[in-house]
Amino acid sequence: MTVRAFALGALATCLFSALPATAGEAWLIRNARIVDGTGAPAYSADVRIRSDRIAAIGKLAPRRGEAVVDAVGLVLAPGFIDTHSHHEQGLEARPEALPVIAQGVTTIVINQDGFGSAPLEDVFAAFTASPVAVNIAAFSGHNYIRARVMKDDASRPATPGEIEEMRALVHTDMRAGALGLSSGLEYEPGRHATPDELLALARVAAAEGGRYISHIRSEDRDIWPAVDELLAIGRDTGMPIQLSHAKLAMPALWGQADRLIGVLEKARSGGIEVSADVYPYDYWYGLLDVLWPNRDFSNRATADYIIQNIAPPDALRLVGYPPEKALEGRTLAEIARARQIDPADALIDLAERAEAAGVSARIVCRAMDARDVARLIEWRHANIASDGFMESPHPRGAGSFPRVLRVYVREDGVLSLEEAVHKMSGLAAKHMGIRGRGEIRRGNFADLLLFDPETVADRATIEHPQAMPKGISRVWVNGTLVFVNDAATGRLPGRVIRRDD
Repeated sequence: MTVRAFALGALATCLFSALPATAGEAWLIRNARIVDGTGAPAYSADVRIRSDRIAAIGKLAPRRGEAVVDAVGLVLAPGFIDTHSHHEQGLEARPEALPVIAQGVTTIVINQDGFGSAPLEDVFAAFTASPVAVNIAAFSGHNYIRARVMKDDASRPATPGEIEEMRALVHTDMRAGALGLSSGLEYEPGRHATPDELLALARVAAAEGGRYISHIRSEDRDIWPAVDELLAIGRDTGMPIQLSHAKLAMPALWGQADRLIGVLEKARSGGIEVSADVYPYDYWYGLLDVLWPNRDFSNRATADYIIQNIAPPDALRLVGYPPEKALEGRTLAEIARARQIDPADALIDLAERAEAAGVSARIVCRAMDARDVARLIEWRHANIASDGFMESPHPRGAGSFPRVLRVYVREDGVLSLEEAVHKMSGLAAKHMGIRGRGEIRRGNFADLLLFDPETVADRATIEHPQAMPKGISRVWVNGTLVFVNDAATGRLPGRVIRRDD
């Protein structure tokens, strides 16, 4: 959709189904257990909100005109920051962003995996004209920029002249307030970019004080050189870099989380400021065609390799298939049995039919080991992200942040409550270069959530991926209440967050 269409559509939705933020809201949250986002131990205090800011923290008496919330038994935390989100897809129809705010998320970082829909200044103008319930920060997307310059001829290395055009577009996005440059190197057309092209664009972002975040070229068979490519950009530019949705996505790699962390820690000890984001699931969601690095869908040897080493037939589920919608929800094993053919032949057929129709087949694939996921989440330089969509067929879009609190804090004890909140707020803000958010401190923006640490939980599953979580009591964005009693209030106080705001 065009940015103008987004703006007009969102505006119409706002007029008929939502309310604007109320200027000068005043709240007093009393008797809260405060987990402030820094990783420090929790403490008890009251918090006063005036307009869009945290005005005071301590033992506070109510004032005239304040709405008072008794938070006995509840945790008050900074609003969570989703550093790798695709939730902008759907905000036109759902500006209240219920799947986001219901998780306690108050800021999403978009244009991930190198994608985007327009020059960033136009995207920001649209969100400013037609606000949504959450704050929006963004990267400059390499795939979008590459496609804009090279158009239908992007399946090749770029010429020096084309790289200069791309550099100019990155520079424009950076001046508009991009956090940095994002790439998605398993996707079209970014997979055709040379390391020199990526480095040339990253240097532009670095010169403007930005950072680089990447869905690397491989998360399975060629993961180690792909990580090295990411680190090389950090080494050359000196900019902070982040490994998107860190994972070890094939059984042969299971148990090697400490090896990956060791590579990243060695890079940090050598002066490279590398971090990672992780979503709390052992299965991924994406395009079927990424399983073929060379897109040679008729290659039987590649299909056999995929089934034997990356995506066993019972672990690969088709969730989006325009050529035959009836297949959605079925595993590759089920499809092969129904057709009485070999799973490799079924896989080839699915890929070739999607290619012939000019559409993308989408899958969910259980390909990670839960122990590796937990170890990566535990890494001191990893923050939490969802990689989710508004209408995601993967439960991460509606459940990632409450799931961390349920599984990794309350059930398995991988993280303390303070560590988990830090990874979802203060550390996330640091990794993105976002200031004034992510910590409960006087003068910061009042992005806050109240939740019950004993009951907070995700309810989204593969079968019901959009089921809302429970245990989140209230959510404020810029001092305005956007979520209460398991429902959106309809207010739309979200703001655009530009680099160095």
